[in-house]
Amino acid sequence: MFGLEKLIPIGIRPRRSHGARAVVTGAGSGIGRAFALEISERGGQVICADIDESRADETVALIERNHPGAAHAFRCDVSRREEVEVLARFAESLFERPVTLVVNNAGVGIGGKRVGEIGFDDWDWALGINLWGVVHGCEIFAPQLRAASRGGIINVASAAAFAAAPSMAVYNASKAAVLSLSETMAAEMSGTGVAVTVLCPTFVKTNVARDGRITAQSARLADTLMRLTGFSPDSVARTTLDAHDRGQLYVLPQLDAHLIWRLKRYFPAQYTFALGLLDRLLPQENSTTTDLSSVSDKTGV
Repeated sequence: MFGLEKLIPIGIRPRRSHGARAVVTGAGSGIGRAFALEISERGGQVICADIDESRADETVALIERNHPGAAHAFRCDVSRREEVEVLARFAESLFERPVTLVVNNAGVGIGGKRVGEIGFDDWDWALGINLWGVVHGCEIFAPQLRAASRGGIINVASAAAFAAAPSMAVYNASKAAVLSLSETMAAEMSGTGVAVTVLCPTFVKTNVARDGRITAQSARLADTLMRLTGFSPDSVARTTLDAHDRGQLYVLPQLDAHLIWRLKRYFPAQYTFALGLLDRLLPQENSTTTDLSSVSDKTGV
């Protein structure tokens, strides 16, 4: 019944991530694969969706070692609405009931160019995956989640959503939109039994620095920072699912993400000035980019 979950003592409230009927996009590697593995460890069934079906199959094989029959691979390009619609129909048919957990994780890295130098092809490509992929997942799966009257949706954004680092306009804008979308959905889902969580990490040890459309120098810097400071995808997935179980909206799994969040809000003018100064001091690079447009889960800052 509407609002009944509020009457249940917190200590015995059911944990949403346990025994879930889940769909994870970008499940072929990185954070997406970590989410799929952790959901299966919590007794759930998971559809591992990815634009690269062979990578999805690899994730399923990893799950099947300990949990036979708990995972299913599905090829899906989240930037194409019709493919996400097919994914939703497949999920409802496979589970024979509505899904209870959707993790909109698929994303790509892009950066290293200033506004005016980016080009509309890069804008269209990155927003099609990072923003429209999440929009498709939310819009298409929301009816199933409401029908289940339990569970939730996890959107993978980034600390880039509020950090506003120079030369990352496309990535920043896409992740800021995912953050705002998640906040809006959290209000709309309030009292329905469906929770919304948005993940905003800084650096996570994925392939974002090597795959995507990132200028060579920026890719080298990001790769170095990920190796030195990045959290493991497994740790991020566990932290996020635990927070989702508590009904937590924001997940900032690293200390630096919390620091950026506070600096930006308490000292906005000084924060922007410092970023601009850093941008002017750093050496500029040419527009050569690494480009692998078939990537699946490439999430970091």
